[in-house]
Amino acid sequence: MTKTVLILGASGRFGRNAQCSFSWAGWDVRTYDRATDTLPDAAWGADLIINAWNPAYTDWARDVPKLTAQIIETSRDTGATVLIPGNIYNYGPEMPDILSEGTPHRATNPLGRIRIEMEQAYRDAGVRTIILRAGDFIDIDASGNWFDKIITAKAAKGRISYPGNPDLPHAWAFLPDVTDMAAALAEQLDQLDTFSEFCVPGFTLTGRELTDAISKVTRREQHLSQMSWLPIMLARPFWSLAAPLLEMRYLWDTPHQIMSNALQQRLPEFQPTSLEDALAASLPADVNPDGFVRRPVSALPRRLVPFNCSCGNTQTS
Repeated sequence: MTKTVLILGASGRFGRNAQCSFSWAGWDVRTYDRATDTLPDAAWGADLIINAWNPAYTDWARDVPKLTAQIIETSRDTGATVLIPGNIYNYGPEMPDILSEGTPHRATNPLGRIRIEMEQAYRDAGVRTIILRAGDFIDIDASGNWFDKIITAKAAKGRISYPGNPDLPHAWAFLPDVTDMAAALAEQLDQLDTFSEFCVPGFTLTGRELTDAISKVTRREQHLSQMSWLPIMLARPFWSLAAPLLEMRYLWDTPHQIMSNALQQRLPEFQPTSLEDALAASLPADVNPDGFVRRPVSALPRRLVPFNCSCGNTQTS
């Protein structure tokens, strides 16, 4: 194996972190440029294609099947394995409290169905595929997700805004851990089944537990309040993104956690980042006006150490 990876969607949150993880793991990393590249040419000679393309919710129905077909065809032509960052949408609003690789995919809502059909297309095609499924991401750079856009947006003022019931458990994953797991799994391509699914246990936290953990890391008391969905409801007639956001609201009011031994069995030496270090790496250094948040760059694995790629948070204090 030549250890060459092509990353689709390299500028997105998963793709950006994947560049760092695979570079540090010694892979030859290629990134796809929509403006100049063609997929078959860009993928030629690659052992792995990471499908980190993530169209806007409003474009999923149109774009996801088309992109899936293109990637499957390219994988067939080149022999490359496809790795997909999965989510928990497949399980649907009636999902059980505990999620794992064996949990049935029973979503009936539009976005959930699109994800189910996408994964089934890879399975039916018979191309080697890895699904790495995780909860909501905690990232080391602000990327417009729930964690940095809503929940911790006002942490510098001591305020946490939570989108759902703060007493229910919710699944989280530290994104650099997830892409490090992807790189570790990629070292074992010839040992995996044609279609492999792995769920990332990550962190299971209620809104109150998350707030307490952020308070500890920021060294200041954070006050928790529930986010109002009313503005999104009112915007629905004229804002196209409102409908899919409301469709997925159930994730914040449905208790769930990911419990799986599959990754531990496959990657027994992998050491996940602690919650405290993950939060410290994800929050701005000046979130506490009376002092800097400890940035655990030197204490964490190599994924947060400065490197010659445009990824990672290299700020220290």
